[in-house]
Amino acid sequence: FFSICTSHHLTMWCIGRQTPEERRRAIVEKALGKIGGPSQVTLLLNEYHQLTGTNAEEEGKAKGKIHLNVAIIGHVDSGKSTLAGHLIYKCGGIDKRAIEKFEKEALAMGKGSFKYAWVLDKLKAERERGISIDFHMWKFVTNKYSISLVDCPGHRDYIKNCITGLTCCDAAILTVASSTGEFEAGISKNGQTREHALLAFTLGVKQLVVAVNKVDNTEPPYSKDRFNEISKEVSQYVKKVGYNPRAVAIVPVSGWHGDNLIQPSRNLDWYTGWRVERKEGNAAGKTLLEALDSLLPPQRPTDKPLRMNISNVYSVSGIGTVACGRIETGILTPGTILTIGPQNITTEAITIEMHHEAMAAALPGDLVGVHLKNVSPLEIRRGDTIGDSENDPPRAAKQFTAQMIILNHPGELHAGYTPVFDFGNGAHIACTFAVLKQKLDRRSGRVLEENPKMVKSGDAAMVVVVPTKPVVVETFKKYMPLARFAVRDMRQTVAVGVIKEVVKE
Repeated sequence: FFSICTSHHLTMWCIGRQTPEERRRAIVEKALGKIGGPSQVTLLLNEYHQLTGTNAEEEGKAKGKIHLNVAIIGHVDSGKSTLAGHLIYKCGGIDKRAIEKFEKEALAMGKGSFKYAWVLDKLKAERERGISIDFHMWKFVTNKYSISLVDCPGHRDYIKNCITGLTCCDAAILTVASSTGEFEAGISKNGQTREHALLAFTLGVKQLVVAVNKVDNTEPPYSKDRFNEISKEVSQYVKKVGYNPRAVAIVPVSGWHGDNLIQPSRNLDWYTGWRVERKEGNAAGKTLLEALDSLLPPQRPTDKPLRMNISNVYSVSGIGTVACGRIETGILTPGTILTIGPQNITTEAITIEMHHEAMAAALPGDLVGVHLKNVSPLEIRRGDTIGDSENDPPRAAKQFTAQMIILNHPGELHAGYTPVFDFGNGAHIACTFAVLKQKLDRRSGRVLEENPKMVKSGDAAMVVVVPTKPVVVETFKKYMPLARFAVRDMRQTVAVGVIKEVVKE
């Protein structure tokens, strides 16, 4: 029908006579080049939003609200899952009967205090051990956003799963326990509070909210002095990581009792509220829900070629292979011919769903499931990348040049060093430092030394890296989300960096 629309005005008339979903499909098709050129993507999406009266981020979500992916991170046993489950319950994301069912089951196992945590902790091992092992997701709606909350494991043995969860997110809630001794354990040199904050910033999560949890378990309960002590120390550390502490809301909450989650608590009468200052506009409030609504909507790169990171792969009975993950750039529609890298598998997107709702198109930021045609679930895995076969399909990297900062290593790093790289697409691959090209000034980027023999903690360097297994990576200039990485060794983060150049196979 649109093929006969030869002028802009005729196209606009056609769009105006369609249903909202048909209008969305028409605009997306035009943006993909089926009617017009890809350079018009932003203009055309704006046309669609003006015609339908929807948000610029309208992505098939509840009540037309902007979609935001938020990770909840922090030290093991800081109460992340309980806080997340109670927040979801209070926001209407799960009904009372389900909570009562979880409470009954938890009491039968002698774990009555885990009823809210079980909203997200679904694995048998997680419920028996009382810790999160894999990342889990749940959707709820605030006054401003439709939020996909990703609960990341805090135990250092499952840091890979935490990293995969973080790569899906636009913002994070850093949860710290205020109980005596618990906060100190998390913020210590080997604590996960420190590492999770660093990984969040490294992997591109630029907005942070700090939830000071378990305020009901301080000495005395709901202690103002304890909260102020924790706030001061956390502010200093997030500044060291790279966040602006003035733009980070620090909120006292009780994940178990529900204090200050969506309504101000009488137990926290002394709390005057949080305030954030940033160039995009200041915000203030008292509750965690208000802090989430104060987050800025992220920019979505719709005008770039398609990139989707695979976070999970499922074999669904009666359907086939479903790849789940986040759209980083571009637009994905059913019927698109896809290439999956680094294996170079060609397939077709049959259907696309988000939170069990079919979508006519998926835009950047969407966490979706894609039904793939004629692909075995054994052929693809977490960390693979999906792209459009006809528009810059993803290919494996032969080697790449990375600019990195060495953070925490007891010795010297020489050419030949082979740690594990945790990439922004969720891949965890051992890679070799092939050539130390330059030692750089950390602040200015100025070259201090060509071809250094070694680098150590505190140094910045330009390094040629060779992956030991096939992996898709991209340059920071072209695909920012896919160019970030963290380097891990000895169960800690050794270095962080971005990819400047890629030599593809």
